[in-house]
Amino acid sequence: MSIRRLPPHLVNRIAAGEVVERPASALKELVENALDAGARRIAISLSGGGLDRIEVADDGGGMTPPEMALALERHCTSKLPDEQIESVATLGFRGEALPSIASVARLTLESRPAGSDGWRRAVDNGAVVDEGPAALPPGTRVVVEALFARVPARRKFMRSARAEYAACLDAVRRLAMARPDVAFSLDHDGRRALATTAGQGRPDRVAALTDRDLADNAVPIDFVRPIESGVMTLGGVAGLPTFNRGVADHQYLFVNGR
Repeated sequence: MSIRRLPPHLVNRIAAGEVVERPASALKELVENALDAGARRIAISLSGGGLDRIEVADDGGGMTPPEMALALERHCTSKLPDEQIESVATLGFRGEALPSIASVARLTLESRPAGSDGWRRAVDNGAVVDEGPAALPPGTRVVVEALFARVPARRKFMRSARAEYAACLDAVRRLAMARPDVAFSLDHDGRRALATTAGQGRPDRVAALTDRDLADNAVPIDFVRPIESGVMTLGGVAGLPTFNRGVADHQYLFVNGR
């Protein structure tokens, strides 16, 4: 067989596998986008462990219609200043999440900046199928449906809906622990699985997401030290020696919010 150039839609599907391995990775990318947009409230809804449907709604800055069109193109981002890759402070900056997800699922993007009208753009496995006005509060809502439905080789490697949901729940818990200033909610198949309020102290947030008894059996860690480039902050929660578990499944480490 002679060497040939792959068509763009196939290139995008192959590349999507590097960013979107399973529902949890797609969900993580969407929530990180919401956090980078300045959201203070993020509502997540899943169906079928995220394989059937993922919805992420936030109250962040929102996007204009031209920005929405660019957001669905690969390597388009607002988070990376020219030639300043070393100073990136956002969770994402490559401009790959939305186009990667849209190339292997049906993705509907709705967004509205404050003081402007809302707009909707729908993409089905890489092809734009619909766009027009949308009614929603300021912020952004992303709905992902039928993930990997047209990529059977990838879909067959997915685990059960229950296992995929567990991975999604773990991803949300970690993000919520890293950002106690943001309110998170997670529903799965119509049932509330997780809810936090904005502005919680770190010990209360960690206890709410792991073990509520931890709040009374832990010590907070707060360390601030001036450094040449600014301030280094170390914060956390450590359980007392008398409060322990048989397995080390509640040990988490975050660096720069990730």
